[in-house]
Amino acid sequence: MHFSNSMILPAIRDLKDLDKVAQTDYEYIVLLNTHIGQLKSIVKMLRDHDKKVLLHADLVQGLKSDEYGAQFLCRDIRPAGLISTRKNVLLTAKKAKLITVQRLFLLDSIALESSYNMLETIQPDCIEVLPGIIPHIIQEIYEKTNTPIIAGGLIRTENEVQTAIDAGATAVSTSRKGLWDRDY
Repeated sequence: MHFSNSMILPAIRDLKDLDKVAQTDYEYIVLLNTHIGQLKSIVKMLRDHDKKVLLHADLVQGLKSDEYGAQFLCRDIRPAGLISTRKNVLLTAKKAKLITVQRLFLLDSIALESSYNMLETIQPDCIEVLPGIIPHIIQEIYEKTNTPIIAGGLIRTENEVQTAIDAGATAVSTSRKGLWDRDY
């Protein structure tokens, strides 16, 4: 999975940033905190600007992050892909032939081991590793799974972006607008 030669995936946390990102050359956009009532129009607007939306299913306000919520997103909203920590959401997206991104929160070694078990079951298209500032863990996960890695969370500088890429991340998702305008 490659993101059109871009190593940055702009992550929209604030809807005020939609117009800015719609005017960029980025093909893939990560959509974070949204409200269920706004989803259809946001995804349509981004699609009208030739953007592919990776929607964080767990962060849609007013929608339960379960299999039924995932079915609604796949059928009615139709983003390019779903990001989730939940197995049933990702398996539903996989059945609908959407891009699947399993989000991993690396809290400790127990969380990492249970994530490996879930990865075997889901076999997502990509893995988003949070926080994305732990290069040796990014490298370990990539080597163990051979699945493209998106580094996200707590990445604040160009150097941290480059470190994540050098460690094996395919891309970095960030809501820091100052990092969107850079070429990596």
